[in-house]
Amino acid sequence: MKQLLSIKVSQALHDAHAAAEERTTNFLRVTKHYLPHVARLCLVSTFLEDGVRMWFQWSEQSEYIDSTWSCGRFLANVFVLLNLLGQLGGCVLIISRNFVQYGCCSLFGIIALQTVAYSILWDPKFLMRNLALGGGLLLLLAECRGEARSVFAGVPSLGHQSSPKHLLQLGGRVLLVLMFMTLLHFDLSLISVLQNLVGSALIVLVAVGFKTKLAALTLVVWLLCINFTFNAFWNIPSYKPMHDFLKYDFFQTTSVIGGLLLVVALGPGGVSMDEKKKEW
Repeated sequence: MKQLLSIKVSQALHDAHAAAEERTTNFLRVTKHYLPHVARLCLVSTFLEDGVRMWFQWSEQSEYIDSTWSCGRFLANVFVLLNLLGQLGGCVLIISRNFVQYGCCSLFGIIALQTVAYSILWDPKFLMRNLALGGGLLLLLAECRGEARSVFAGVPSLGHQSSPKHLLQLGGRVLLVLMFMTLLHFDLSLISVLQNLVGSALIVLVAVGFKTKLAALTLVVWLLCINFTFNAFWNIPSYKPMHDFLKYDFFQTTSVIGGLLLVVALGPGGVSMDEKKKEW
């Protein structure tokens, strides 16, 4: 009896997985022409929002930097200006697909600058989220570059798995899943335990590149539900501090969703179990 039940459960799981794979394939077939564009827009959304916020909250941001670092009002204003121009300029380059590498470098610089200026380096949650944003930018760099040639003439290639593009995809996937480490709840309620188990399994699948597109798309759906449920800043009056906090969280999560959509659109790359399976 137990053996029969085990067989039925195994068959049901197999059927559910096959149905999910088929839905993922159909989704990619329908959205293949515009999914990368949506992914890019989502990915840069937090930088666009923060760049605009720098303009409308110029004096507040400048005062905060001056009071925190005692650097003087001039340098504080320079900091705000760099953030505004670096973020908006980088986003324009990425969305327009002109000089995408320079746009990504600009946003990498902003992430590093803000990590130091706002003391994010000492806050594990926000640090992991910033690293996840960096992972999304690595995936964007991987999308816009082709297979790289060996930099040493006459030296044999290490294979397509070691190309810069595939290494960028690997680094991007690993950093991107750090976002989900901040969503784990360390309590013993049944719902939290189930969420932690399912979420952990999915992020491991994305990181190692196994069933990558299905796992990444599942994480996209999960993050969308979390984002619109728990980060609904539009329900909070704008004068309350919680409004800005939720708004920041909402757009950061949206950027990670953009990175995951790039994984769905491009696949895991050469350094992944999905790629290795093709050789078996």
